[in-house]
Amino acid sequence: MPASVAERPQLRANALGLVDCIGQSVANIAPTLTPALNIAVVAGLAGSGSWLGFLIATVAILFVALNIATLSRRYTLSGSYFIYIGRTVGPVAGLISGWVMVGAYLATTVAISVAEVLFLENFLASLGLKAFMPNDYLAVVAFIAVAAIAAYRDVRLSARFGLVLEIASVLILVAITGIVVFQKGTVIDSRQLDFTSLGYGGIMSSLTFAVFCFVGFESSATLARETRNPGRNVPLAVTLSAMLAGLFFVAITYFMVLGIGDDTRALGESSAPFIVMTERAGLSAAGTAMYFGALISGLACLLASINAASRLMFSMARYGYLAAPLERIHSRYRTPSVAVLLTVTVTLVGSLATLPLGPLEAFGFVGTLATFGFLVVYFLICLAAPLDQFRAGTLTPWHLLVSGGGTLLMTFVIFGSVYPVPSWPQNLLPYIFLAYLVAGAVWSLRLAKRSPQLLSAISSDKED
Repeated sequence: MPASVAERPQLRANALGLVDCIGQSVANIAPTLTPALNIAVVAGLAGSGSWLGFLIATVAILFVALNIATLSRRYTLSGSYFIYIGRTVGPVAGLISGWVMVGAYLATTVAISVAEVLFLENFLASLGLKAFMPNDYLAVVAFIAVAAIAAYRDVRLSARFGLVLEIASVLILVAITGIVVFQKGTVIDSRQLDFTSLGYGGIMSSLTFAVFCFVGFESSATLARETRNPGRNVPLAVTLSAMLAGLFFVAITYFMVLGIGDDTRALGESSAPFIVMTERAGLSAAGTAMYFGALISGLACLLASINAASRLMFSMARYGYLAAPLERIHSRYRTPSVAVLLTVTVTLVGSLATLPLGPLEAFGFVGTLATFGFLVVYFLICLAAPLDQFRAGTLTPWHLLVSGGGTLLMTFVIFGSVYPVPSWPQNLLPYIFLAYLVAGAVWSLRLAKRSPQLLSAISSDKED
């Protein structure tokens, strides 16, 4: 092996433990954003059955998590998802998956960046300082700059920073919700627990957006190369983060609906559903704490998404599938510096380009695009896991059960994301995603034709 290859700098091995991996995934989920914003859509569709919708979504995500766990035990690489699928379904499918997953993470960074503007504006308004709100474009640049510095310098620092921010924001929401429930004097809500009166059609319609609240739970797999004992810690982090997020979503949704007296219509029609609940309880001042929690949660999510996207780019570059500069590693910080900078640049350009739509509209528009990408890769992961076990000679009925359950549920969620057909301009989103997917397929097939030797490289470890 040439010295120039053998001596290439590597990512910082053994830098992360189990807690750090969980921090990456939990930060990428950004659970605080669900009661602060996302729950409005679920409540508007599922009504008093919103908690049940999140429970079903939790089961669906856990099926996916178990399939990811199966694959991440065998392949401990930063490329994670394009490696998982590329080594089982085929190299071209792996390339397309990598293309889609990078796009999903990049779209997430854009969606969160513009949402931060909304949270900052509401936070300052709750303090009576709305006049001090900076220009939206300057605010976006500032948020992205903070995340960029943390992502560029140290993966361990950024993972722990994200976890601390997320824990703080969740504790704020839990404390406020606890006060509201205490005022109610009971935790029993007969309407929510009356299974004969729940609208199951609405619950099923809400599943797509409920699953959207979990996206990012899988991102700790992209840090496998920097994790101690990745064959153990990554599968645990993926599964535990999905489970913890699911329990939080089910509980917070149930208690928010209880706190607002089952007026789910008010939740569904609000762009700040948590504030609706606290104002009904006479806790208007709690809005300041909630928006602060949403701010730091969004920053944690932005940082985690930059980490995930840059690791995927780095890995694909080392395999020769993306431009060579993206495989460079900072000699001091041992982070994929060029990939981080490209991720930050795309985030900045995308955020500034979509901000004229308005923070809330831009968040929904770009976030939905990201969800399409995650759902497609989740579906492929559920197919790839048992195939990988079959080739390894370790396939069991459990693998088939987990794969079948995940595939069925993801098929339902994907179908529910495009039918009934959304209103304009949301009805354009599937076509925009399809165009991006086709572009990735054309690029992958062209690469396969021009450099067939690169496809066979996916079976070896090119990250060293």
